[in-house]
Amino acid sequence: MSIPIVGDPHHEIRKDLKARGWLDIFYNEDSGHLRERDWANHPNGYFQPAVIALSKSGQIFYRWRCVPKYSNMSGAGGRPEARYTWNLMREAQSTGRDAELDQAPVMGAGDLSWFKFLVILTAHGWFLRPRAFPLLREGEKASVTPTQAMRRAYIFLGAWILALIVLPITWVAVAALVYAVALTPGLVEIHRQFQNEPDAY
Repeated sequence: MSIPIVGDPHHEIRKDLKARGWLDIFYNEDSGHLRERDWANHPNGYFQPAVIALSKSGQIFYRWRCVPKYSNMSGAGGRPEARYTWNLMREAQSTGRDAELDQAPVMGAGDLSWFKFLVILTAHGWFLRPRAFPLLREGEKASVTPTQAMRRAYIFLGAWILALIVLPITWVAVAALVYAVALTPGLVEIHRQFQNEPDAY
């Protein structure tokens, strides 16, 4: 990002917001999927995205927190749309009352299904083991983007379809079964690494 950022590795801001009753931000333990970048490890866990807008007097104009679910890619999905959020902030300012927690905001981008998210992570790991996308420092480039990973998935699917056409079905079925067994530990691990609260939360 090209603007100054205030870090909070000890969760002081998160704890203060909760103590004041303004916003209870979700946080995850560092479950291991950030291990590829030592500088990105979070010994106290990392918190989910949240938005809070306050006046100098402490009036809450807007508040939202991400609740990680399968339906929003465990928190990696959309964020509240800027114009929508701004309009609610102005509305709250005019009423003089604190804004309620926004639990159904208009998002600026849509979410992928959990299945498609897992497909992209699996493609990122070259279909051997699902692999989360690493955080990058300024100047670093990702080895593959989610769009490129999805292209890999289509090629991979095409190879399985071609195998069904060319090879005996029994061979392909056995290969698919062996592959599913080999992939399962990685899928179990990625499910453990990502926090997913019940959809009713």
